[in-house]
Amino acid sequence: MMLAFVDAAVAEGVTADTACNFLGLTLRSVQRWRRKPEDCRAGPKTSPPNQLTRAERRRIVKVATSREYRELPPEQIVARLADKDEYVASASSFRRELKKKGLLTRRGRAKAPKGTKTARHVATGPRQVWTWDITYLNAARRGEFYRLYLVVDIWSRKIVGWRVEEDELSELASKMLQAACEREGVDPGELVFHADNGAAMRGSTLLAQMRSLGIMPSFTRPGTPSENAFSESLFRTLKYRPSYPQRPFASLEDARRWVASFVAWYNSEHLHSALSYVTPEDRHEGLDKDILARRREVYRRAKARHPERWSGDIRKWESPLTVKLNPIKHKGHKAAIT
Repeated sequence: MMLAFVDAAVAEGVTADTACNFLGLTLRSVQRWRRKPEDCRAGPKTSPPNQLTRAERRRIVKVATSREYRELPPEQIVARLADKDEYVASASSFRRELKKKGLLTRRGRAKAPKGTKTARHVATGPRQVWTWDITYLNAARRGEFYRLYLVVDIWSRKIVGWRVEEDELSELASKMLQAACEREGVDPGELVFHADNGAAMRGSTLLAQMRSLGIMPSFTRPGTPSENAFSESLFRTLKYRPSYPQRPFASLEDARRWVASFVAWYNSEHLHSALSYVTPEDRHEGLDKDILARRREVYRRAKARHPERWSGDIRKWESPLTVKLNPIKHKGHKAAIT
């Protein structure tokens, strides 16, 4: 089945090495299977000397399912047996044998814990998925900070909302969101608003505002800032700008002026690498297609003048058609934004 998958992928134009990486295999293994398809592994010829006997395994199951111990987990069973000067097997052996028999189930009425799923969203245009977060800006007084609220559209990378305040409050975030939606003309039911699990992000005022605007809230799992990567990356760009002040901001107005200048530069001057080097503003307004088409034409003319200098086709100069928030990563592959 693996070889058939590799063959099908190669027939579609994928390299054998890429197909093997997707399956978590090495190309050498696939080549070896082609030379000798049958499995020649003989397996172990001897049993481990410390292996439990069949009688011992039966006794484990008998003890664990007895009236006295059937409601207890393996750890408590072995402890109670030890209190009676009795040893049957380790807790891990109890657990392993019970699992083989299908008897390793939860005791009592407690439900099994449920893992929280990663929030995954796909944007095919602007005003579909926004992410936001709050970061600290140093204030002049030691130990005090200003809070920068920042909202970014993941499809265009445009900063669509921001404010700098002294406090971190859900009410302030709610006002920022309402102003951004009015400015961008967001219709009810078309926007996902993604953030981490901070108090301001889950505040009742902001959640009520999202319900009234028809916006779907989305949150990262606890302790996973990487699931809000677009906002985290934007904060890094902001704080590593050469113009970012080396000294604390003298006042709240001083911080607001600097952030306003950064937002203007980022949206309308910064050529974003993930967008084939067009500005977020051009991408947001749909102007990137003409810009990239002109670049392709420049490259076509350059290749026509000196074809000997080109070993392959010209640079594609294409913007991604979709942008994914927290895409599924396949083993052996670096997740790509397509």
